[in-house]
Amino acid sequence: MVRIASIDPGSIAEELELRIGTRIVRINGQRVRDGLDLTFLLANPQIEMETLSAQGETVVYEVARDPGETFGIVPAPDTVRECANKCVFCFIDGNPPGARDSLWLKDDDFRLSFAYGSYVTLTNLGPRGLARLVEQQLSPLYVSVHATEPAVRERLLVSERAGLILDQLRFLLEGGLEVHAQIVLCPGWNDGAHLDRTLADLWDLGPGVLSVSVVPVGLTRYNLNRPVRLLTRDEARAAVRQVDGVREGALRERGTGWAVAADELFLIARETMPAAGYYDDFDLAENGVGAVRRFLDDFRAGLGRVPRLPGRRIRLATAASMAPFLRELAPKLEQATGANVDVVEVTNRFFGETVTVAGLLAGEDVARALEGGEGDDIVLLPGEALNGEGVFIDSLPLERVAARLAPARVVTGYELTAALSGL
Repeated sequence: MVRIASIDPGSIAEELELRIGTRIVRINGQRVRDGLDLTFLLANPQIEMETLSAQGETVVYEVARDPGETFGIVPAPDTVRECANKCVFCFIDGNPPGARDSLWLKDDDFRLSFAYGSYVTLTNLGPRGLARLVEQQLSPLYVSVHATEPAVRERLLVSERAGLILDQLRFLLEGGLEVHAQIVLCPGWNDGAHLDRTLADLWDLGPGVLSVSVVPVGLTRYNLNRPVRLLTRDEARAAVRQVDGVREGALRERGTGWAVAADELFLIARETMPAAGYYDDFDLAENGVGAVRRFLDDFRAGLGRVPRLPGRRIRLATAASMAPFLRELAPKLEQATGANVDVVEVTNRFFGETVTVAGLLAGEDVARALEGGEGDDIVLLPGEALNGEGVFIDSLPLERVAARLAPARVVTGYELTAALSGL
């Protein structure tokens, strides 16, 4: 059942005098399991809806509506399906005390995969769950594959169901779904010949597997070497070469690169970031595949639109991964703005120095690194370090960080020149 959280004014639901707290039990005879079911079933023009009031009264409504006319029911948020695996590389196990509450949720929910592109393992889905994905055509899905050899994947995920992945993917693909696959690369566990096998198996499943991204394992000071370790430079380079070999064949046979290495893999290998064509349509940029290239290209495209700020100082806060790129761009920004540009590399003490991405910078670390500036400074903070409520990963609100940096002007943004253009 789904509980009504709110009702849109002037909607069919309001005309029916539905109430907040009422539960929707069935629509057209089909059980309503969650908000996703509700969305699909309310798409019918002819609706018979069985409800259960807060007082326990069952009421059935029959509605005929015009195509495109919204029903006006806003359901309460669904309970998130949590992950039952014990993955040896789980980043959540490396969370420090004080991390935002949402970061402790180990979600493994196909609904979030469909709606937001989060990766799922499929280990919590049996035949009926997989059949639902096909029935509702929830595509594309984002699947954490990691390895296709049953024993290897079971060892990585610490789950007896993990070895079913190829059969599960075949079922979904034969049902018309498409999949983006991900491999979190753990040295000594699923790299080398295991990576070759996984890439080959996924390729053999056909074009329904839209892409495969290879991402290096990330560890914090709280789970470093327990039991997985970080990749070395040589191991990262070997993985990039393996991906490149697969890409060559994919380009010949299907006209797409298909396999992509994540930005962090190039950074560990200390290799040049590929050109934009490597990433096709940047579909995976939110997952760290192509984000650096897009940032660099957006900077060059927007440089002509930044304001003149002669005599001012711009302080660009970033983490270790992006600091070299910003130092390379700083002279161009100085020339365009007339300002002095200072790149401030923030050490991640919250997670530990093995975590080098800007999106995981804590507010306390940012404030500590930037305190003691000048009054007319312009401080630019990476937007990806904040959630939708303007809170850093250590639960510190942006306004508290800005207060510590006052009277400097604090600006946030995902793209450097766009953020400065708003000044």
